[in-house]
Amino acid sequence: MQLGFVLFYVGAVLILNGIWMLGRIADREIVVINLVTACVSGGVVIHDGFGAGADLASVRNATLSLLFATTYLWVAYNRLTGMDGRGLGWFSLVVAVTALPVSLRAFAEAGTLAEGWMAVNWLVWAALWLLYFLLLAVGRPVERLTAWFTLLTGVFTGWLPGFLMIEGVI
Repeated sequence: MQLGFVLFYVGAVLILNGIWMLGRIADREIVVINLVTACVSGGVVIHDGFGAGADLASVRNATLSLLFATTYLWVAYNRLTGMDGRGLGWFSLVVAVTALPVSLRAFAEAGTLAEGWMAVNWLVWAALWLLYFLLLAVGRPVERLTAWFTLLTGVFTGWLPGFLMIEGVI
């Protein structure tokens, strides 16, 4: 159930960040959903990484989840301070480089359809964070592509599966 909870908010923030990147939401207004999602993800990180039942698998989950929580906190910070996002862009490269072997490992270990789906998600997230790197750190003109990829990634890797999980459909 925790996975559905987090995916729902990750999906929501990605959808709204995509809409924001398309110029439909003001810079300061996008801060709220980024902070909420950073807190939701951060709560899972604290639970999994430092809770009474923490083990190798839960600490691994916390480590990877903190990549997402940090991203959303950084987006909020940049919108509040007017920073240009280059630091976030370089962090996004770290996320992309981390997500690729996570995806490869997930593909190698996938024994169920759900595990295969998560492997695909990690690959999509690696591509998305690579786009953030190209946009923010390198200055490539990929904002519209990144905006749409962010929005669609939010729907199909986050919000929709998260919603179906919390509703007990999957």
